[in-house]
Parts: sequence; C-alpha cells; structure tokens
Amino acid sequence: MGPEAKLYQTVRKATPNIIYSRIENLSLQGMPDALCYNKRKHFFTVEFKIAKGDSVRLSPHQIAWHVRHPNNTFICIQTLGPRAKKLFHLVPGSLIEELAACSLALEDYRLSLDAIAEKFDEIGLTLETLGA
Repeated sequence: MGPEAKLYQTVRKATPNIIYSRIENLSLQGMPDALCYNKRKHFFTVEFKIAKGDSVRLSPHQIAWHVRHPNNTFICIQTLGPRAKKLFHLVPGSLIEELAACSLALEDYRLSLDAIAEKFDEIGLTLETLGA
C-alpha cells in the first residue's frame, strides 16, 4: 500500500461519521481520490497527497479539476521528512492555484493560504461539520 493510500485509510478510520467512496477513475484525469458524505447530508471530495518537506506535487489535471470545481473540494496533505514543519493540512480546492505556486513553504503558506485545518483532529472535525 502506497503512502497516499495509507493516508486515506488513516483519515477514513479517524472520521467514522463520514462515508468515503474511493474513486478509481482512469477515464477522468485529475478527479479527487474520494467522494465523501457526512452526517449533515453534505457531499464533498478529498484529494489525498503526501508532501516531502514543503513540496506538494500536483498534476496539471488535478489543478484544472479543482479550478473547475472550487466548492466542496479539499486537498488533505500529510508532510513527511525531517524538514516538514507540520504534519497535516486541509486546503480548500478553491486555493489549488496558490498551493501549486507556493507549495507549503511556511511564510508563503501563511500569507496566501488559509488552510482550514492544520492538525489531524481538526481535519476530521472540519469535514464532519461541513454544511452546518
């Protein structure tokens, strides 16, 4: 199992109040990894990414998908490695272009990206209360 699949499993197990449907889509490039539904009857998508240090790799297809679908979409990022400043980030899809431009560089990130959640517990709480 790859690191992004492990991140998906970790988030899924930690948020039992959310129904996750893993998307394995070879025909529509850039589609997020999971279609989700919370107890407040709110649909959203999540793209799971692993960052080494502050670098997040996003394909042009992933960027284009989030530009076309800026609402109710998220990128859940786990940073790994000795240079990583934070462990988890949840960035709204509407900020995909800023994320692609500055990655998770700490100063740029704080100025241009307001991550919805930066700690793992906050990620679960944020996703569970969408639509409130």
